[in-house]
Amino acid sequence: MSTESSTISSTIPASGESRKDVFVKDLKGVVGSADDLITDMAQTTAEGYAAARSTVQGAMGEARSRYDDVRRRALHQAHCATEATQTYMREKPWHVLAGAAVLGFLAGVFINRR
Repeated sequence: MSTESSTISSTIPASGESRKDVFVKDLKGVVGSADDLITDMAQTTAEGYAAARSTVQGAMGEARSRYDDVRRRALHQAHCATEATQTYMREKPWHVLAGAAVLGFLAGVFINRR
């Protein structure tokens, strides 16, 4: 089994690399590990199979925990954005109404241009 595909990248994204990119890279590593396991199954002994299986299970566990972390953070950010929007709408309803009117006007202008 190749050690390249069975390792999981660090949790800290490199500069210019988003958490999504890191997660996708981790998922590709897990898939690569599973591919290596399937390829090596015909040639390995019981001990080799057990070692490969534990490596893949570890990689899948790490990828699953990272997925859960990304999902939890996204839900938290969405919740914070929702609360901020609701607070703004309660504090400045006329600004929201004016913005909606402007958007409606612009949508009407663009639709009538066709």
